[in-house]
Amino acid sequence: MASNVEGEGKQSMSEQRSSQEEAQQEQSPLSSDRGSTNISDTVVQKIAGIAAQEVEKVQMGGGTAAAVTGFLGSVSGAVTGSSSGGGSPTSGVSVEVGEEEAAVDLTMAIEYGVSIPQVTEGVRSNVINRVENLTGLRVTEVNIVVNDVQFPEERPQLGRQQEVEQQAQDQEQRA
Repeated sequence: MASNVEGEGKQSMSEQRSSQEEAQQEQSPLSSDRGSTNISDTVVQKIAGIAAQEVEKVQMGGGTAAAVTGFLGSVSGAVTGSSSGGGSPTSGVSVEVGEEEAAVDLTMAIEYGVSIPQVTEGVRSNVINRVENLTGLRVTEVNIVVNDVQFPEERPQLGRQQEVEQQAQDQEQRA
């Protein structure tokens, strides 16, 4: 009979934990009694795109899109005098953003010779981490389509990606 009482005690503790977790989930960091904060789709899209490009061997937008973006960026840079090298951080990224949650869809090319599952899991983890930490939104899913495999010399934005990776490492060292 004592074991039955202990079992009931454990159930009530787990029920207490689940009710505490529900209370924590209801209190979003984006709303308080003083007001609410709304994060636009564009903000989440940019954060997700930059976070995905922080992972080595990834080219956002995939093969043809990346080549066109790189070409157009170099042409517009030549016309405007900009040296940014082109490439929008939102290329290959679409998002759905709610009041407290976000879902992300990514399209990318991956460098030939690397494990696609390992790279995509690294991208998924980094995108979730960055979006959740920078926006306060909970990421419900990150869906990834790998639409091309590229050799390193085919990657038009390699220099830009290396800059982004270096900036990310510098930020992590400062933190």
